[in-house]
Amino acid sequence: MHRTILRMLEEAARDWPDEPYLLKKTDQGYVPTSFRQAAESARFFSAWLTSLGFKPGETFALFGDGSPEWVCAELGMLGAGLISVPLSNRLTAPEFLFRMQHSDAAGLAISHNHLEKALNVLQAGRKMQLLYLDEDIDWAETCLAERRCENLELTSYKKALADGKSALEAPGSSLATRLDTIHASITEDTVATISYTSGTTGRPKGIMLTHLNYWANCHDSNTLFDNPMHFRMLLMLPADHSFTHTVAIFTALTCSVALYFVDARGGNMAMLRNILKNMQEAQPMLIFTVPALSGNFMKKICSAVEAKGPMTKRIFDAGIRAGMRWNGDGFRKPPVGDRIRAFFPYFFARIFVFGKVKRQAFGRSIRFCVSGGAMLDLKQQQFFAALGVPVYQGYGLTEAAPVISSNIPRMHKLGTAGVIAPTVSCSILDESGQELPAGVIGEITIIGENVMAGYFREPDETAKVLRDGRLWTGDLGYFDEDGFLVVVGRKRALLIGEDGEKYSPEKIEEAIASSTEVIDQIMTWCIYRKYVC
Repeated sequence: MHRTILRMLEEAARDWPDEPYLLKKTDQGYVPTSFRQAAESARFFSAWLTSLGFKPGETFALFGDGSPEWVCAELGMLGAGLISVPLSNRLTAPEFLFRMQHSDAAGLAISHNHLEKALNVLQAGRKMQLLYLDEDIDWAETCLAERRCENLELTSYKKALADGKSALEAPGSSLATRLDTIHASITEDTVATISYTSGTTGRPKGIMLTHLNYWANCHDSNTLFDNPMHFRMLLMLPADHSFTHTVAIFTALTCSVALYFVDARGGNMAMLRNILKNMQEAQPMLIFTVPALSGNFMKKICSAVEAKGPMTKRIFDAGIRAGMRWNGDGFRKPPVGDRIRAFFPYFFARIFVFGKVKRQAFGRSIRFCVSGGAMLDLKQQQFFAALGVPVYQGYGLTEAAPVISSNIPRMHKLGTAGVIAPTVSCSILDESGQELPAGVIGEITIIGENVMAGYFREPDETAKVLRDGRLWTGDLGYFDEDGFLVVVGRKRALLIGEDGEKYSPEKIEEAIASSTEVIDQIMTWCIYRKYVC
């Protein structure tokens, strides 16, 4: 059988039909969608798309907040042979328009919080199918009418599912056979999604990820973390993010993980306010985060401790410092003397302060967090490890679907990007393609089934980073003496001194920011100057 996302969905619905997969916050609390219900909804949505004349290989964009409807719609697109184009809900109007036009999207699935922004851009465009993911369809219809969007055909998610179900079950219908034929035609090399780069270093590029890319990376992620069966996870990251796609939405299909979406009603600011409340409701065992989000958690935890009074704060601060000494780098044990001096303040704080702080911030079930998206500074890693909620740093990029390496509970080292995923081959190469020994900085390159098919409509850009099946990441790094990958920074971001010597800004910035609490953010700069500024 082909290794595809659709097979993962079918197997999950077979193995755990009634277990919760997607959970949405409503006025009545969190409402679950089981694996079987998700598969059924995806099938009905595939039928609706096919009955409307959508063809395999066409693109359909998603622009909105993560939800069960968002996920089932995307799975339905894949079931109809379409290519999903997940878009960041933080895009400006011009950025959104560029991606819609470049991907040639034939339709758009959208949620309440982002409808008006999309309509302002699409109202004068070509005809397009608009799928509304939220319940207040009357409000959405009013928005279209006020802007005279005759070119947009609006359908609610519920109606699309009902119409798809009716079309499947109609007497004499051949739709089920057509869908089965489409399923059979989807191979491991079929493109599943086009995910766009941010465009911060040039024009955005559409990264084509295949079914096999996702299959390989999902199973690698599962293996790295020792098959975390039946975990609960609170999803705080945007649903379009490749990190969320692989390690949450799709990997959940391989190990029956329940995904709780943060309540997004009211927009981004309301969503941020809802995180702590939803944390207590979901009681997650695992959280995926990014440095900005975990940094915000760290500040809130410190502020909450300070509000409890000077005595609690002294115990907490002393416990964190002692915990950092006790843990060392997480891989090699610190000297015995350091651990003896750290023992009493660390375990005193763990018993009398840390437990309550953890429960109030993360719930009673939290085991660990995993950070991606950017490198997590050492100060945060040390803080959370001492608190007892380790944040394991991973490394990857969307072109690699995205996981390349990660620190994991049974093998981790602070300040590194962890160990390489099981099926990924990673080499540090110089500019001539020669492999470099441990400790020597070069470009991080990989070979594996997780490597993208290429950039959409950009053969020249694809050729720059994909050579003989090897992905040149553009990131600099090295393997340390213990075999952990250390990421130094972007190759293009290097600072160049007066003498031509090249420096990585990230290492300098992290060293300064980690050495004092006075500095929160820092940026270094140097272009052929004597000193870095």
